[in-house]
Amino acid sequence: MSDVTLPRTTRYEELTHIRATRPGAIAQAAARRQRRELPGEGGRLLIVAADHPARGALAVRDRPLAMASRTDLLDRLRVALARPGVDGILASPDVLEDLLLLGALEGKLAFGSMNRGGLQGSVFELDDRFTGYDAAAIDEMRLDGGKMLCRIDPSDPASVTTLESCARAVTDLARRRLVAMVEPFWTTRTETGAVRNDLSPDAVIRAISVAQALGVTSAYTWLKIPAVAEMERVMAATTLPALLLGGDPPDAAAAFADWGRALRLPGVRGLVVGRALLYPPDDDVATAVDGAAALVREAGS
Repeated sequence: MSDVTLPRTTRYEELTHIRATRPGAIAQAAARRQRRELPGEGGRLLIVAADHPARGALAVRDRPLAMASRTDLLDRLRVALARPGVDGILASPDVLEDLLLLGALEGKLAFGSMNRGGLQGSVFELDDRFTGYDAAAIDEMRLDGGKMLCRIDPSDPASVTTLESCARAVTDLARRRLVAMVEPFWTTRTETGAVRNDLSPDAVIRAISVAQALGVTSAYTWLKIPAVAEMERVMAATTLPALLLGGDPPDAAAAFADWGRALRLPGVRGLVVGRALLYPPDDDVATAVDGAAALVREAGS
């Protein structure tokens, strides 16, 4: 891992110094960043996700504040991004900007997280306001697309606002020929008020059906969906390219097995995984990432 913008010996305190004294350095780093293309026919993607903290979601398994240390998160991201087979990252503006200043995004795909307003555990969790990137900023920062969470609860009036906002974002990204990565869930609230995503095949199919119709065109829309039971039937619900999300699986081995099976299906183009790779049970980020890269590589061969 080499620091392009910052001296090799710098400490993370230098990031704060640059942000305080030279905020324009972020845009300059974005302007000169070396970009890459999306994979061609038969190609697969491995994208690391790091937009969870922006929604107040800091827990990993039994560690409630696992993602609370920004310097630790950046360390883990730099290890992951430097591993062979990792194509890029999905993150909120603050994380992407730190990585830009560290020179960790050279030759990588970069997707900006757009709606982080539905804070985990809040009474307004399903009112997923767009508090992060918009399409214009994604284009200006020379990113490759934007990701949006689209949770649909038929009993919550806030869901229609989320749907309308996501549709507008899909349209705005498509007009700039940028990928719109939509992460749809059919969602309910438990008796305690907690939000739960329905991961049954029927519910995932229903969520996909709504999400793929958002916006004035689906030409640049990709789906970000979970690997669930009956994935053959799930993937038959769409002709759009899909990436499998990672979540926070209690059983890493089972999750890897599920990903491996789903990656072989037509339409599945790779993985977008965060906590499962960045915070594996043994904290060996490199080995976890290499295992995921091997799954993606085998599926594409």
